[in-house]
Amino acid sequence: MVSRRGNAAHRLYSVVVFVVLASLDNVAIGLVPPLYGPISGALGVPQRLLGLVTAVSFLVSAVAAVGWAYVGDRTNRKPLLMVGTLIWAAGTGGSALAERYPTFLAAQLVAAVGLGAVGSVGFSVVTDLISPRRRGLVMSFWGLSQGVGTLAGTLAGGLLGATDWRRPFLLLTGVGLAATVAYLFTYDIARGQSEPELADALDAGGEYDYRISRADLPRILARRTNRWLILQGLTAQAAFGSLVWLPVLFSQRAEAQGYSAATAVVVGSVFATLFQLGGVLSIVGGLVGDALQRRTPSGRALVAAVGILAAVPFYLVLFFVPIHIDVPDGAGSGAVVAAVLSSVLTEPTVGLSLLTAVVALALTSANSPNWFALIADVNPPEHRGTVYSLGNLVNGVGRAAGNGLVGVAFAALRVAFPPPLNYAVGLAAFQLFFVPTGIMYWLAARTSPRDIAQVHALLHTRADRLEAEGGGPA
Repeated sequence: MVSRRGNAAHRLYSVVVFVVLASLDNVAIGLVPPLYGPISGALGVPQRLLGLVTAVSFLVSAVAAVGWAYVGDRTNRKPLLMVGTLIWAAGTGGSALAERYPTFLAAQLVAAVGLGAVGSVGFSVVTDLISPRRRGLVMSFWGLSQGVGTLAGTLAGGLLGATDWRRPFLLLTGVGLAATVAYLFTYDIARGQSEPELADALDAGGEYDYRISRADLPRILARRTNRWLILQGLTAQAAFGSLVWLPVLFSQRAEAQGYSAATAVVVGSVFATLFQLGGVLSIVGGLVGDALQRRTPSGRALVAAVGILAAVPFYLVLFFVPIHIDVPDGAGSGAVVAAVLSSVLTEPTVGLSLLTAVVALALTSANSPNWFALIADVNPPEHRGTVYSLGNLVNGVGRAAGNGLVGVAFAALRVAFPPPLNYAVGLAAFQLFFVPTGIMYWLAARTSPRDIAQVHALLHTRADRLEAEGGGPA
């Protein structure tokens, strides 16, 4: 039994590796937007073409994830994660070496293909490590690691890439290669090992050998909660995708106050990083979701619905509160960072903006852990990676649309609103996509009790069969 489940240290190491690696793929995603200016100058293309790179990369990664997840739900998942990590590391390294726009675009798309494996296959593995009672909490760390990764990418891009945009790409390539080595020492996690219904059968030596097949796909889409969980990403990610332009908004504000472009890039990256710290409170959203789920099977979906809808007014305030920036122009990154941090206490407009941002991010961050946990709750183990990847595909479409269309909106709004006001108006308009997202979570709250009950009944039936046969399914 120890060999099946791994000892405590090995399990902890495996969890840490998977959570850290979930953050690294988001470091790669967050690396490019703060560097739109330097990269566009080096490659001789307008910034909107780099926004297109980010948008297309989101979409390619999401499409690739469906294939990775389906194969992962049928085969050994560990080798797939290692191969995917090597692919995105190669693409990131190629981005650093690119001298022309087509080469940079191709390298980013290669990286996107590899990134698709880390999220979808990794999600399937992590759900097999977590008992249903703690899914919201642990999934909050999973989601938080991705948010931290995006912040780290934004910060690394702005600080390390302010004078040499290639440097952060080379550093991340090395980290990706080290991550592949770390995978070697994780243990192979059995499907279904965290499910209470299967515990006795697995402990008695049974093997949960159920695997997804193409015939299962209609059944997956027939679960009404799955449909709402998948579709909500179209509107949610349109709003979230637009937020990758947050560093640009604050960079433009700095330039409007007379700062040089290099200093403005650092200012924008630091402000955007500070203002997204509210995402740390996704842990609270996960805990509340766990607690309410124990009282009602609609709990997780209700927490997500309330959080998403309540956040919209705070986002609208964030983009329009004026900020007075006082940093040493032309100074090193360290001096600029220190000045921005001190302004939180010395400049009321900065402090108010930070408070508004923390509340907005804290509310919307309730979405992430409860979305992850709900996918696990309403699907058997062999379907989870594929359902996640389908949701991620729709997320990718929404995020690509949000990231790409908001750039077009900025350009159109510039006719009536000079920078940086055009960025503020555009970002505020895109946050209204959260309204239909909240409605879809409310609908999921109505359908999830029945779908969860059906999964429990299915696992009980399979456990009985495993115990009767003393092995896997017939």
